[in-house]
Amino acid sequence: MPNRRIPRLNEQFRREIAEILHRDVRDPRVGEVTVTAVEVTSDLWLARVYVSVPSDEKERVEAFKGLDAASNFIRRVLGGALHIRRVPELRFVEDHTLAQANRIEEILNEIGCTEEGTSSSPLRGMEESDD
Repeated sequence: MPNRRIPRLNEQFRREIAEILHRDVRDPRVGEVTVTAVEVTSDLWLARVYVSVPSDEKERVEAFKGLDAASNFIRRVLGGALHIRRVPELRFVEDHTLAQANRIEEILNEIGCTEEGTSSSPLRGMEESDD
């Protein structure tokens, strides 16, 4: 049973934190933050909250300052909503999976273009020699 508890808590924390950020946090620095995942330790002392911030570097830094400032408020609201004995400390971490996925797609497209270019070049040579 404990094996299924942590993934359920991760998902519940993700939903609740996203809703709290959207509904209750009034800090303008936190505006466009999206909670992508939460990883709670098995002892419930720490929760890593992975967030995506679609903006430039300066706004990204300000958003994380706003998230850190709002973390105690979010913990208080979570304690009332989830009715658990211990609400973990929240650490906000930038989620790089979207950027990594885009980079992988770019690399695959480059490889695909290069392979197409090399596979079609011998055919071109053969067609030209027939003339």
